[in-house]
Amino acid sequence: MTMASVERIKLGSLDCWRLSFNNSKLLIAEQGAQILSYSHDDEPPIIWLSQQAEHEPGTSARGGVPLCWPWFGDLLRNPQTVQAMYRQPKQAPAHGLVRSIDWSLVGVEQQEQAVCISFSYNSLEQPLEHWPHAAELTLSVRLGERLSISLTCRNLGQQPLVFSQALHSYFAVSDIRQVTVEGLQGCDYIETLEDWQRRTQLEALHFSGETDRIYLKPPADIQIIDPIWQRTINLLSGGSQSAVVWNPWVAKAQRLSQFDSAAWQQMLCIEHANVLDDAVTLAPAAEHELYIDIWAEKLTTNQTLV
Repeated sequence: MTMASVERIKLGSLDCWRLSFNNSKLLIAEQGAQILSYSHDDEPPIIWLSQQAEHEPGTSARGGVPLCWPWFGDLLRNPQTVQAMYRQPKQAPAHGLVRSIDWSLVGVEQQEQAVCISFSYNSLEQPLEHWPHAAELTLSVRLGERLSISLTCRNLGQQPLVFSQALHSYFAVSDIRQVTVEGLQGCDYIETLEDWQRRTQLEALHFSGETDRIYLKPPADIQIIDPIWQRTINLLSGGSQSAVVWNPWVAKAQRLSQFDSAAWQQMLCIEHANVLDDAVTLAPAAEHELYIDIWAEKLTTNQTLV
């Protein structure tokens, strides 16, 4: 028998929604339409949320799945066409303009095989400071046997719309030093920690220090192999040709807000994105969808032996 529920709650000062479907649980905030957590009963979380996360207006919580739009990271590292959309690029906040503002609830639906919720942000109705363009964003979330996240942007203006973006997903791991990422072998990447050099990933990705890489044209299917928790987190994406892999490690963790100094051991960001040459240009009335499906499963015998 299917068990599903939807409940509106307060977390700190934020309005949030708690969804459940069978043994799956999801928490999402109206601010930034940010997924905060995703887990299954009696199992470690799949989406990681910092224990020091702040749930206050105007502050994006550390962890979950923040939405980076209409640029990713430092605006000045974005293509000139993305920078030109913003009137004060030298004073631009990191990761865009929509993470810390309230989105509008579009609807909640309980289906036979899932619970769905969606939010929207319309820059005509709520103009973004120093970004004088017309766009509508819709975040659709489906919680069933897997978690499906879709971010759609529609150009409501009369001129082309140019942006970069990311689903800035934080995943929970037992120990980052024991984790392997499969699927990126053979991909070129930008090593941002060493003068943005272009390199090639020759084998499965392991972690032994701070990591901040932009993978170019990665496959749609990526796996996080966690031998201690005996599970694989599967990531199946579409609408992007970039993936950012990030872990702050020891030194940078000391400088991060809303972040325990030891928390780097339990998290890994794999951010499906459109960045650098993968930035999106939308003609008037056109739209673009970025999506990811996430699900966890027990390790197979072959994976355990790797």
